[in-house]
Amino acid sequence: MWSTFVVTDEDGRTMAPGGAGTVGGVAAGGPPQGGGGLASLMGGRSTFGGKRRRTTATGHAMSEAQEGKIKLAFFVAIVGVVLTVLGVGTEFWVELAPPKSFYNNQTCLTAHYGLWKGCTKTLWVADIDPERESCGPAELPGESNCTYFKFFTTGENAVMFQKTTQKNLNVATAMLALFSLFLMVMGAICITMSLSKEILFFLKPASICFILSGALVLLSLLVFHQSVLAFLASDHTVPLHHELSWSVSCIGCAGAVLIVGGIFFLLLALPCSPWQKCFPHKDSSS
Repeated sequence: MWSTFVVTDEDGRTMAPGGAGTVGGVAAGGPPQGGGGLASLMGGRSTFGGKRRRTTATGHAMSEAQEGKIKLAFFVAIVGVVLTVLGVGTEFWVELAPPKSFYNNQTCLTAHYGLWKGCTKTLWVADIDPERESCGPAELPGESNCTYFKFFTTGENAVMFQKTTQKNLNVATAMLALFSLFLMVMGAICITMSLSKEILFFLKPASICFILSGALVLLSLLVFHQSVLAFLASDHTVPLHHELSWSVSCIGCAGAVLIVGGIFFLLLALPCSPWQKCFPHKDSSS
């Protein structure tokens, strides 16, 4: 004797009779019941079993490949930001050194400065390379004395080796560097919003911010070099040997890296790849 059971919905309609004459919950001689509900359940989420991705304003979803390229370009830009902060925050932009025998035979005086402060250092002549004519380098051990510039407070010029700095050029260099850092922050915010909201539109302002920041960083180097030349020309009593130091190297590399990162973002923001446009893909049939 067969026992039957019936599954009904809220309206009392039979969904899947499970007794005699049924196979797998399908009524004999009739269409499967409840299949539409299962299909609608599975079709309600098209990304079932995978990562659900939002669509951009243009209706195209940001693919994982695009997201990876954006993160890679963002890493390049972050390297430029770190180099800029390292260069701006240190005082090894230029090193100044008189002849090592200018004062006496035992010690000599060297100096180095950046955007915010300058340092003088007393070195032992015995520690200096015998083939070197000037005092230095500043990395040698010795007694150091650092003071902050008063360009931004009282407006006074600094005096080193009887030479006077040109505060207008030094202030212009610092302002260019600070404004470039502001543009880097704005570009980083745009990239963060682009990755979080998955909107490619923010790549365009980010590319402009990073390219401009790199150009301003390089421009600050040119202005600083002019300030050094004006400083050396202010007095000729003490002969000085000058050389740009490692902070300037960081700033120069940062400017180039920022411009490259901005170009990467600009290429990713284009609606089609320039490489595919110049070299269209040809299928095997053609």
